[in-house]
Amino acid sequence: MTNFGKIKGPAIFVAQYVSDEAPFNSLDGIAKWAASLGFKGIQIPVDERLIDIEKAANDQAYCNELLATLKRHNIQLTELSTHLQGQLVAVHPAYDILFDGFAPQEVRGDPPRREEWARKILFSAAKASRNLRLKAHATFSGSLLWPYMYPWPQRPEALVEKGFSELAARWKPILDAFDEADVDLCYEIHPGEDLHDGVSFERFLEAVGGHKRASILYDPSHFILQQLDYLGFLDVYHDRIKIFHVKDAEFLPDARQGVYGGFSSWTERAGRFRALGDGQVDFKGIFTRLTKNGYNGWAVLESECAFKNKIACAEEGAEFIASHIFPVAESSFDDFAGSGISDNQISKILGI
Repeated sequence: MTNFGKIKGPAIFVAQYVSDEAPFNSLDGIAKWAASLGFKGIQIPVDERLIDIEKAANDQAYCNELLATLKRHNIQLTELSTHLQGQLVAVHPAYDILFDGFAPQEVRGDPPRREEWARKILFSAAKASRNLRLKAHATFSGSLLWPYMYPWPQRPEALVEKGFSELAARWKPILDAFDEADVDLCYEIHPGEDLHDGVSFERFLEAVGGHKRASILYDPSHFILQQLDYLGFLDVYHDRIKIFHVKDAEFLPDARQGVYGGFSSWTERAGRFRALGDGQVDFKGIFTRLTKNGYNGWAVLESECAFKNKIACAEEGAEFIASHIFPVAESSFDDFAGSGISDNQISKILGI
């Protein structure tokens, strides 16, 4: 039998839900809420309302208490996320003001200090993930080259090579720290990031010497918006895919707009995110291929719908994911018809 994967879930990424309002302002509150909807796991962002990342990096007792809080609600911690901090590891100057809001007040307006703060969080996240007995971590790559995504004006010949070389230099020490912690660092392949498709991930992988911890957070919604073969992607990169975000999307081009969207709002774009089941993603195909390719991680809902309330997305999402996780076959369906032929008889059948 093929070594099939066994997908775990349903789980939910709670970054879109954290707020200063109960129950979303504490780990205990948000875990209780998630459990009430039928979720078995949560993926949490590095946010001081949910986790003290420095303490988690250095205090095993604190980590044990955090896990105990989740266990009281029959919830498991799937992964930590440093999407916002990872973004700040590499910021093109065009985005300095926009991304300053991701950092503490004391480092805003100072890109070198902001980057150093972000790197410190990533190093702590590696240790915290180890202490929390996690095997993967979610983040963004940041973007030095994204403003030059379309080759007009014509790009200087060495621009892309130098951009990925610099990106690799910034991430290599962080990847090494995650390797020391025995945790895979998963970059969400996402427009706006330098790692936004398979080719750009391969460029980065080459630049970091094929680092074994350089992994992928797979989210098919971003591939729908790029018109990329998201099912084929699973076959090409299955050995690097360690985190799966379950998010739907649709792409409805017309005579007036296509992939680029004409600077429209999310509700008016040709490509937009939808609640699970309301878009075009073939989730049956995805869950089948993940299973076939040996994925043993979590199926984690991310709620970003242009139309539907995020609470409704969560309420529907747990059942949707659960319905797509199927029991894995333990034997071949046609084993009953096996004839028990010996090796010697097989040779005779072949005439050898």
